[in-house]
Amino acid sequence: MQVNISTNWQEIIEQQTNFTYWHILANAVDQAYATDIVYPSAGKIFDCFNYFDWQATKVVIIGQDPYPTPGDANGLAFSVSRGHNLPHSLVNIFTELKNDLGVVRTNGDLSDWAKQGVLLLNSALTFSKQHHRFLSLWQPFVNHMITYIDQHVDGVVFILWGNFAKQYAPLIKNNQRFVIKSGHPSFANMHHQFFNTKPFSKTNELLKRLNKTIISW
Repeated sequence: MQVNISTNWQEIIEQQTNFTYWHILANAVDQAYATDIVYPSAGKIFDCFNYFDWQATKVVIIGQDPYPTPGDANGLAFSVSRGHNLPHSLVNIFTELKNDLGVVRTNGDLSDWAKQGVLLLNSALTFSKQHHRFLSLWQPFVNHMITYIDQHVDGVVFILWGNFAKQYAPLIKNNQRFVIKSGHPSFANMHHQFFNTKPFSKTNELLKRLNKTIISW
């Protein structure tokens, strides 16, 4: 599993390659790509780290798995490649965005968010139908990245959608005042736990208080 990142996240991730868990993870991922259909494509596994240096992190949005449909996953949580149909979760995210800020989006490629310092981090950076252990295998890596951001960057807004993302809350200690939690934007949760939670305006209000540039959602 190659790590080729154009930002200084490269150094942070390379530090993890010395740990035993990384070798187990890398072997499993390489084996999956050799024997199964895996999403995203191998060159996009770490793409969420390609848009800004770690010091520029302003917002972290945590997803779960890459989308399991051909061509959708592009290495950014909740994002799809340009021109692809919007999955239900992303439709609901955009519905809440319109209700919250009046912003209408039809393009599901969220790389414009990433370019502004929004880390769209999945809990598992790869998905295949035959290798269901990816979430547990990626967990040490994701835990480390969240902890590293929290310890080294002040004033980061963490958006935790759903119970799976909320499990990372105990890792967020220095930035705990800037954690936004709600239900997951899936069909099952959208009406009672996700809609009308206003995560986008809340994030920008926090960034204003921190004298940081707000996100153009």
